[in-house]
Amino acid sequence: MRTPRMASVIERRLLVNYRTDPEVTARLLPAPLRPQVVNGWAVSGICLIRLSGVRPATVPMPFGVRSENAAHRIAVEWDTADGVAHGVYIPRRDTGSLLTTWAGGRIFPGHHSRARFDVRETADELQININDDTQGVRVEAHVRTTRALTGSHLFTGAAEASEFFRRGCDGFSATPDPDRLDGVRLSSGEWRVTPVEPVSVRSSFFDDPVNFPHGTAILDCGLVMRDLAAEWSALPPMAVRPAAVASR
Repeated sequence: MRTPRMASVIERRLLVNYRTDPEVTARLLPAPLRPQVVNGWAVSGICLIRLSGVRPATVPMPFGVRSENAAHRIAVEWDTADGVAHGVYIPRRDTGSLLTTWAGGRIFPGHHSRARFDVRETADELQININDDTQGVRVEAHVRTTRALTGSHLFTGAAEASEFFRRGCDGFSATPDPDRLDGVRLSSGEWRVTPVEPVSVRSSFFDDPVNFPHGTAILDCGLVMRDLAAEWSALPPMAVRPAAVASR
């Protein structure tokens, strides 16, 4: 069955970014992917996104599904016949939606695990807690909006960070088949970000010493996007060789 192009509204997309040791990060990547390196660091993180109006692009609003979702992600590059390509590797996707859990990997690319989302949000502050007790997955993110992106070792400012993530809109997700990744492309003509200041962040993925030994994953910065029309298009699956270290 041909995968439909999906339309949606990104009500909120929070990018919590870590700078991670490139050699350690490379162990978690299936070949032929390798980390993108910025100022000596790999760029990793968590995307915490609330979507509404998710529907086939040919179906008009107001029809569509609303859901909270999360993706652990690592910025990657790989060689192609046309040169070096850029995107993100997604070892894990979570959702609060039963429908998305069922449809992911069946109707559209991206296998999702079911998790509980607790969201508290104001115009200036955002707290998101995610728990999947069956697999021991936990995320706790508390951020506040700020006027400027400061203190980052990866980016000089919000404009540079925005452009970096805009170029990485091709996402390749782990599937139950260790030799194949599902691919999806995010497209939006309204790309804009606002810097946020992390107040506290905890992640079972980045805090796990099997994935990242002490000192190899450091919280770097945060960005938020709001109220953007977006489309999601399937990409051809990517054949890979399993990573040297299976992430948990």
